[in-house]
Amino acid sequence: MSSYFGTIKRGAETVLGGLKITIEHFARATKRRDRLSAQDDNYFKQPLGLVTIQYPSEAIPTPPFSRYRLHNDSADCIACDQCARACPVQCITIKSFKATPDDLEELGTTSDGSKKKLWLEQFDIDMAKCMYCGYCTYPCPTECLTMTPVHDFSEFDRSNFIYHFGVLTKAKAAEKRAKLAKYEEEEKAKKAAAPKAAGASAARTPLAARAAAAKAESGTESAAPAAETPAADAPKPAPKLSPMMAAKLAAKKAEAGETAAPAAPEAKAAESATSPAPDAPKPAPKLSPMMQKKLAEAEAKRKASEGGESNAQ
Repeated sequence: MSSYFGTIKRGAETVLGGLKITIEHFARATKRRDRLSAQDDNYFKQPLGLVTIQYPSEAIPTPPFSRYRLHNDSADCIACDQCARACPVQCITIKSFKATPDDLEELGTTSDGSKKKLWLEQFDIDMAKCMYCGYCTYPCPTECLTMTPVHDFSEFDRSNFIYHFGVLTKAKAAEKRAKLAKYEEEEKAKKAAAPKAAGASAARTPLAARAAAAKAESGTESAAPAAETPAADAPKPAPKLSPMMAAKLAAKKAEAGETAAPAAPEAKAAESATSPAPDAPKPAPKLSPMMQKKLAEAEAKRKASEGGESNAQ
């Protein structure tokens, strides 16, 4: 019975203790915490006051080096395509084409003085695909592509996540492309109409010009190919064979009863080296030390037995 009432007492004390903590927080929540950045030294030194904020009317500031939404400064973009090639998820799409010489002044230069040579027809970034790695910003030669601290850009339509940074409208892009096609056709026609001077290709470099002049002076240009080309009725040179192959061919011809052709010096040397003289003594077989020992013991036993038999007679 005493334990029963003891349990009821501990439960009541616990409820009252929780209510006390809640009432104390309500009493302290008359002030609002300052909206500090997480990088501020006093961010974790505000134990009192309201902690929650009225989002999205209120938001905690993000550090200036945060990597959130991408932004491209089209005025500095030279359409080099390096950011699109560095992107691991292919969320950047770039379309560009060359500008004609009379449009270079209209294209202008970047803030660092680099001359633009390409029209930036399309520069789209699909932030729904972006993984916020920042790899696209590092290879940018003009540092026009950056990641901004803007992290809240929720949308109801997914197509709104595609940001367009192209500088040409469709009509202007078509006009500039037609102008470029016409310019290329004119350049091609000029090159085709240019007179081709004889030997111009040979004289393009000083070394080729000197070689052509030397050939013209010596007059050996036409004779050299005739000396190098063999006559049509000239006998074909015999193929070069190894000494072993020449010996085998000679042996086959001898077995077939054909008239032996004059053997090449290499074949003769191979035959003399491989075939021994008929009256020459046969070389002793090469035996192992163990076999030589056994043969010596057998010879000694044979001689011992022959000696014993002669003594007995």
